[in-house]
Amino acid sequence: MKILLTGGAGYIGSHTAVELLNKGYEIVIADNFSNSDPKVLDRIKQITNKTFVHYEVDVSDYNAFEKVFIKEKIDTVIHFAGYKAVGESVKLPMMYYENNLMATITLINLMNKYGVENCIFSSSAAVYDSSVARLLTEETPLSCTNTYGYTKLMSEQIFKDAARANPRLSIVLLRYFNPIGSHESGMIGDNPNGIPNNLLPFITRVAIGKLERLSVFGNDYDTRDGTGVRDYIHVVDLALGHIAAIDYCKEHKGAIAINLGTGKGYSVLEIVHAFEKASGRKIPYVFTARREGDVDEYYASTTLAKQVLGWEAKFGIEQMCASAWNWQKQNPDGY
Repeated sequence: MKILLTGGAGYIGSHTAVELLNKGYEIVIADNFSNSDPKVLDRIKQITNKTFVHYEVDVSDYNAFEKVFIKEKIDTVIHFAGYKAVGESVKLPMMYYENNLMATITLINLMNKYGVENCIFSSSAAVYDSSVARLLTEETPLSCTNTYGYTKLMSEQIFKDAARANPRLSIVLLRYFNPIGSHESGMIGDNPNGIPNNLLPFITRVAIGKLERLSVFGNDYDTRDGTGVRDYIHVVDLALGHIAAIDYCKEHKGAIAINLGTGKGYSVLEIVHAFEKASGRKIPYVFTARREGDVDEYYASTTLAKQVLGWEAKFGIEQMCASAWNWQKQNPDGY
């Protein structure tokens, strides 16, 4: 069975590639390396001792991307490709809408043309109105606070409409919470360009000496220590969720949205302290003003994932932090 991974050289894509290869799947990676490094491909091969085909291509470029479908007999697509920096999305909304939505539209058009019926979409908890509840289920009202979130929500709607129009399609919309951690080898990990947007890569950069201190946005939330609480999930657990979704696609048609999280919330300071314990490094931090749109606390309902995918997260917060540090200390300058 041949799986196409768009954006497969990225953080989540590369970890999913490793798990797919380890389970005997044949994979094809399509990536333009706009937010990833070609060195990742060699690292995946070293970890798995397996080879695969890759194409340097922009997924939103129909004519260029079509060549992948012409050359490869694809069974299932996992669609990771897309810009993902929240702050940048607010500053450059048209770039995000054009890239992320065109990638989705191009992919669906090519799937329909070449008879590819199964797709798993890399969505996000950013599609939820997290102000209405702390426990977010798949039925929680949808609303976004930034352009990145809206590109995920709009892509979900495009996939739903496509599945309604083509009853042969099987679409799984995986709504990730906060992926952290790295493969146990320390050879692949989260390697954001510039200043990290997410908490743990920022902490690891402080630990390695690349950044002076961590800024904690707000300490007056209605939480156990005053800092925001979120659901963090190990990237390998997330990767295994995609494999469970492949099995689901084989037996079901239509579109379904499913949360991937742990069902537990950790505060910013709890993550800091867990990382300090895992790394043996002190993380200096300062409290700064809240960010607009941030809420006190939210975490995933994981009931549906257990019921329909037979999947649940296994890694605890200590393992997540230890693996993130293992990656960073082995790769202080990234790839």
